[in-house]
Amino acid sequence: MSEQRVHTTSVPGRGGLDLRADCANCFGLCCVALAFTASADFAIDKDAGQPCPNLQDDFRCGIHQRLRPQGFQGCTVYDCFGAGQRISQVTYAGQDWRQAPDTARQMFALLPVVRQLHELLWYLNEALELEPARALHGDLRSALATVERLSQGSPDELLALDVAAHRQDVNALLLRTSELVRAGVTGGGKGDGKGQRGQRGGKGKKGRRTKDRRGADLIGAKLQGADLHGADLRGAYLIGADLRGADLRVADLIGADFRDADLSGADLTGSFFLTQSQLNAAKGDAGTRLPPALTRPSHW
Repeated sequence: MSEQRVHTTSVPGRGGLDLRADCANCFGLCCVALAFTASADFAIDKDAGQPCPNLQDDFRCGIHQRLRPQGFQGCTVYDCFGAGQRISQVTYAGQDWRQAPDTARQMFALLPVVRQLHELLWYLNEALELEPARALHGDLRSALATVERLSQGSPDELLALDVAAHRQDVNALLLRTSELVRAGVTGGGKGDGKGQRGQRGGKGKKGRRTKDRRGADLIGAKLQGADLHGADLRGAYLIGADLRGADLRVADLIGADFRDADLSGADLTGSFFLTQSQLNAAKGDAGTRLPPALTRPSHW
């Protein structure tokens, strides 16, 4: 159960869709459907389909306010993008898995499917808010309509979907969006840091470092004060990285792994394709500047 999963309203500018998790209108699906492995993120092992021992009869978490100290940090960073309440209240019309055990397995199987579709809806709606990508808005609206229609399918239709294929199609559009948004950013990566592992792209025509860090291994990298303005950090491994005071404005952060990365004082204004769960996994402080659609995690 994420620390930020207390919103019950639609995300501003996200097409009027409810893409924030609303635990009060969900039947604790993530606490049952998903498997846990004892690790730094979870204090116990739990099989998929088995209710977490902390799940109460009213579908609320019994240790919600103590998840991190109790060893359940993984719960605080999970975000279903509103898939939980969509399945609970729309797909199954408010009938929970305890009342209808015959369909419980099907309900649990739907969670990762609908979650992926809702995540795509989040990114597509955000892409439509990016003015530099206006040339793609027609294609983005078409893709949005398709994904939204798919998300409204019956359980059988949803389980038969080739979600990976739809993700691939949407990702191609998001890549083009990213290129357009970052095209207007100038600068050669001053202060990117030296000796970083997994640095990609080498130097540009003028001998300056490029800002292509797509999929780069930057685990534990020393990037304090780094100029990553307009950088491509899609899928970059930034686990434990020191990003204090870094300039991440207009950076593409889709899929970047910020677990235990220090974003204290960093500037993420104008960064895009960043999600609440990525922030929840990181460290930060009151000086960290965030995009307006996201909120400061309570543990910062």
